[in-house]
Amino acid sequence: MRGRLARTWGSDRVSGVGDGLGKVEVKLRWDPSPYGEPPRHLDIIAATYSVDDPHGRPVYVVHHDSRSPDGTINMTRHSETGMGYGFVEAMVLEFDRVSSAYGRVVVGVGIHQDSGPRTFGEIANAGVVVVEGYRPLLADDFTTVADATAATVVEFTRDESGAWRFRGMVRGYDSDPVLFAAEMGTMRR
Repeated sequence: MRGRLARTWGSDRVSGVGDGLGKVEVKLRWDPSPYGEPPRHLDIIAATYSVDDPHGRPVYVVHHDSRSPDGTINMTRHSETGMGYGFVEAMVLEFDRVSSAYGRVVVGVGIHQDSGPRTFGEIANAGVVVVEGYRPLLADDFTTVADATAATVVEFTRDESGAWRFRGMVRGYDSDPVLFAAEMGTMRR
């Protein structure tokens, strides 16, 4: 995937007959750090926003140490080193069960900055895919945000009928995972 731009498939289509998205998985990969260097640690982060304030503060944030209060957004795999074995971190979002109180979910990836500043350009073989079942929705290798320390990947929004839609949204940020979780869903100019 190195060197390719983000690809999205059918971003304005919905799954099923008018049902919108169901169970979606976001998967992340990266190679471990070279021998003798500190581990490179990336995290998938999801921020959920209310219907009343879809661009305000997140109602809750899901990452490796948490899940959504109702269990509809969960980390199913977590890695602190990358391991180099393909997609080693995964988050499942069950949109067919998300409460009607929520109207927007933004998913991104943050790089831990414990051992000094690190950007996506310094992470070997980094990549993310978003799938619904066997249907690919997005694939990206972070080359367009190589100088960033965090990036949004995809935005899910509930439409007027209540169906969930997605939009690829690969945008770079210069922040650590904690600050990124607070700012990732804000409108950027």
